[in-house]
Order: sequence, then structure tokens, then C-alpha cells
Amino acid sequence: MPKLSSTKTLRLDSVKQEDYDTVFYPGGHGPMWDLAEDKNSIKLIESFLAAGKPVALVCHAPGVLRHVKTPGDKPLVDGKNVTGFTDGEEEDVGLTKVVPFLVEDELMRLGAIFLKVIKYWGVHTVKDGQLITGQNPASSGPAAKLLIETLNKKAK
Repeated sequence: MPKLSSTKTLRLDSVKQEDYDTVFYPGGHGPMWDLAEDKNSIKLIESFLAAGKPVALVCHAPGVLRHVKTPGDKPLVDGKNVTGFTDGEEEDVGLTKVVPFLVEDELMRLGAIFLKVIKYWGVHTVKDGQLITGQNPASSGPAAKLLIETLNKKAK
């Protein structure tokens, strides 16, 4: 494992899945503008999944999957159970007209089976194969716990 320093951030194009067991994408609106369109991010997620390694994304971060493809060149989320920040939660924070796309709508457009709790801001995680998604900020801890459990099962 590479030695990480708190004073030096790694460039995304220097991160190799061979050096890590998993990747966790936290939420916030930022990933929708940069990581969702970043070729290095897309390749990184594809390489982790191709290697059979779990990938977890929470809140707005599942939107990063919008350009991720399967080896057969289909959208990764096509037919997969996922969750992420809902249209209702985005409306609740008043940003539906600000964000570049709505996570729920985009994932469904790509063929995902979008699962959510009805109550806004409720904790909700979904695991489909090596893909783990969390609905909103309250789901971050439970998604991380699910990711750790997945890694522990794989290690046995």
C-alpha cells in the first residue's frame, strides 16, 4: 500500500486499483461537476469492479456512475439496484435548478432500479454485487459499515 501523507494529496490519475482494496466516494454536490465527468475517475471505478473489488458511493456521489460502463459497454447501473440523493431531497434543499443533473433521474435514465426510503433524509443503503450506494448524508456511516463488512467477508 502506498504511504499516504496528510500534507500531500494524490492526483487521481496516479491512483491505481492494484494498490487498494476498495474505493469510497463521499457525497456532497461537488462530485456531480467534477468526478462524474472525469475520465480518470470513470476508469478507476471500472478497474475496481473489473478486479472484483467493492466500490461505495453515497449521497450525490452515485451520480459519478453516469459514464461508468461494463466490459460490454453498457451503463454500469443498467439493471442494478442503487440509491442516491433523491429528487425530493434535492428539491428540499432548493437546488434542483442548480445541479447539472438530478442523481435519481439520471440513474433511472441509465436503467438503474432506484430504491429509496420515502421519508426524506432517512438512512438507506443498497448493495448489488460489488456496488454499494447510500441515499444521503445520514447513510454515510451505514454505507461505510456495509463496505467494511463486504471487505471482511471477501478476506475470509
